Amino acid sequence: MINRLFLLLITIAVVVSCDRESSENSSVGKQQFLLDSIFSNMAEKGMFNGNVLIADKGSVIFEKSYGLADHEARIKINRETVFELASVSKQFTAMGIVQLKRDNRLAYNDTIGKYIPELDFYTGVTIHDLLIHTGGLPDYMELADRYWDRYEIATNDDIINLFKQHRPEPVFKPGDRWEYSNTGYLILATIIERVSGKTFEEYLKEKIFLPLNMQNTFVYRRWYSPQEVTNYAKGYIFSDSLKREVVPSEDPNYQNTVYLDGIVGDGMVSSNVDDLLKWDQALYGTALIDKDDKRDIFSSYLLNNNTETRYGYGWGVYKSKHYGSISFHSGEWAGYETYIERHTDHKKTVVVLQNSSVSGGYIPIKHVRKIMYNQPIEKEVSVDADILKKYAGVYQNRKGREYNIILLNGTLMFDVNPELKLKLIPVSECKFLLDKVTPETFFIFNNENDGEVKECRFIQAEKEIDNVLTRKD
Repeated sequence: MINRLFLLLITIAVVVSCDRESSENSSVGKQQFLLDSIFSNMAEKGMFNGNVLIADKGSVIFEKSYGLADHEARIKINRETVFELASVSKQFTAMGIVQLKRDNRLAYNDTIGKYIPELDFYTGVTIHDLLIHTGGLPDYMELADRYWDRYEIATNDDIINLFKQHRPEPVFKPGDRWEYSNTGYLILATIIERVSGKTFEEYLKEKIFLPLNMQNTFVYRRWYSPQEVTNYAKGYIFSDSLKREVVPSEDPNYQNTVYLDGIVGDGMVSSNVDDLLKWDQALYGTALIDKDDKRDIFSSYLLNNNTETRYGYGWGVYKSKHYGSISFHSGEWAGYETYIERHTDHKKTVVVLQNSSVSGGYIPIKHVRKIMYNQPIEKEVSVDADILKKYAGVYQNRKGREYNIILLNGTLMFDVNPELKLKLIPVSECKFLLDKVTPETFFIFNNENDGEVKECRFIQAEKEIDNVLTRKD
């Protein structure tokens, strides 16, 4: 009797285990299908060319390559293909600074003049300010565009000397506001070099890439220090003058990608999806730094007016109602568009590497998130042009903030400013998803008053925002 009962319990356990495994496999299979559908559709439309990797607790649940690494040679992208990371490189620069602080070789509240006396006239700007983009330093690319010889490739020291020579005024006082700064990360890379006595490339290789066995990750400057790199994706931009995709050096409008190729810190790390997953997983452990250091990296800091930066040390950070703690970063430079996102409460990872800027930086992260969590996806629908015309107008909330909704070439758009207009994607006749915005944002128009639209709702569920906007015109 005991033996029969034992066998019965084992049989039940096996059946339950198999059912659970079958259910999990079915769920993963559905996720893979939906993810591939999204990226394949984008690839077919010429909107995506690159690699995607999505992992759950370190296990890859989706990985696929789309398009070509080299147009001329017709070489296809594969899983091992290496891409320039652009600004995703900043997290490695930040890690280098955090390690040096851990080793008591610098302090976050040290001013930059302590390590770079050429810049001591920028008083009060600390390493911490540079890490979180609150230093207020002018943009080095604008400075180089004005004063640098375009026939020479500039290095970090060259740019620092330009600052020393021309002493451009700071944009704001340290800590007064958050403004994304490539200049800050150029300076951080130079601090790493001067404190460690190693080149930026040597330091990252010795202290980060080799310890994590990131064999396909390195600092690479193709024009400044050309070398043969196997399985490397060339970056492509669309040339208006040539009417085709080209590498940036072929287009005179992109010459800054050549003469700024010697700059490191704000970019210039190259990697592939598998190495970035190793990096992601290492950040859960203590192979590189301890938990206090990680808290410094993934915290959001306060400005002088006590508002949140939502930016840590080389990472954007925020809390999502639906997905928990999220850390992320994007990059765009010289034909490359890159993205990494970590859901640290659930240990989910998204890595997207592209070598074509045709998509305009668009990564369907909102749809990817919903698929990862088995949530329904809003699908775009067609809405009659006469109805769209009724929705166009100026709306305002109770505080007087205005939202200008316009109809442009048959598409409803949120007119943010003269340089930025965001598409409103219809998911029903009256509900529209705001494109390229995180967290997910909807406008829902009230068209029940005999066709007259007097108000709409502005909804960001993750922030628990649901505001009624009243039409002004």
